[in-house]
Amino acid sequence: MIANVINERGMATRSSIGKILQRVEKLVDRETAALRSRAPIDYKEFNNGKSQALLELNLAIRSLGAKTLDAELIERLKILRGKLETNRVVLRMHLDAVREIANVVSETIQDSEWDGTYSQYVGSASLAR
Repeated sequence: MIANVINERGMATRSSIGKILQRVEKLVDRETAALRSRAPIDYKEFNNGKSQALLELNLAIRSLGAKTLDAELIERLKILRGKLETNRVVLRMHLDAVREIANVVSETIQDSEWDGTYSQYVGSASLAR
C-alpha cells in the first residue's frame, strides 16, 4: 500500500515536471522568437515567468528525492537546456546591440555639448600667437 502511494506520488510529480517543462519551453521559444523578429518585449514579464517556472521545476525535481528521472524527462531537460542556451545567445546579441547604440548616443550627446573650452590645442594655439 505504501509502495502504491509512493509510486503514485512519483508519477504525479513526473507529470507536474512535464507540464512545467512544457510551460518553460513555450515561454523561452516566445521570447527568442520575439527577440529575433525585433518585436517589442516586456523583459520583466519574460524574466519573471522564466524564473517562476524554473523555480517550480527545481522544486518538483527535488521532490522526487533519491529517485532518478526517467529517460524521457532527461531528454526533455536536455532539450530545454538547448533552448535556454539559444535564448541566452540571442539575448546577448540583443544586449550588445543595445549597449552599442547607447554608446553612440552618449558620444553624440557629449560631442554636441563640447565647446572646446578645455582643449589642449586651443590653449597652446593661443599661447603661440
